[in-house]
Amino acid sequence: DSMTTDATPAKVRLTEVLAVTAPMVVSYGAGTNSTAMVCEMVRRGEPIAAVVFADTGGERPATYEHLREFSDWLVARGYPAITTVQQTTKVGDVTVTTLEAECLQGRRLPGIAYGFGSCSEKWKQRPFRAWLKQTGWQGVTVCIGFDADEPHRAERGDLHDSGYAKRYPLIEWGMGRDECIAAIDAAGLTRPGKSACFYCPSSKAHEILALPQELKNRA
Repeated sequence: DSMTTDATPAKVRLTEVLAVTAPMVVSYGAGTNSTAMVCEMVRRGEPIAAVVFADTGGERPATYEHLREFSDWLVARGYPAITTVQQTTKVGDVTVTTLEAECLQGRRLPGIAYGFGSCSEKWKQRPFRAWLKQTGWQGVTVCIGFDADEPHRAERGDLHDSGYAKRYPLIEWGMGRDECIAAIDAAGLTRPGKSACFYCPSSKAHEILALPQELKNRA
């Protein structure tokens, strides 16, 4: 008992220090893993300086609904609302702010259709890094939602120097997919499902058919 009692104030003090000296920023994908990661961080009382979502402008309607619900959930618990960032780029002389607009203007499919991962790099990672640079924060640790069933993704991510420290809380805590779903249910949130552009070439037929008619036509 004495060990538990002694450890609690130290943990609280460490949490307070970390919030000031080493900002913990969540790279939020709005899917099951990253949602469960944030839920567990909140449950453990860990400090979070920002939860950042990079919006391609073409997420599924359910994802935008989830973002609103989850942002409210965070604020109600004293955490920051979700910060949304977007990429701006040019196709010829035309400025575009969504991946869909870039594809239509350039008359081409998303990069993943040609075997490239350029969608994520340009429309997710770049705006996130740009936002992080603008904050001017030093000693930032970015939390990424790879779960305990996919440690290889963390190993691959560590090969690239992004200019900030990376942390994989779900792997730290041994939380796989089942534990992630359970954490979301325990938090009383709607399960977010898959986060992806509604017109992604990797979509399954049933995912396209489930879209509202207007989005189905655009996809």
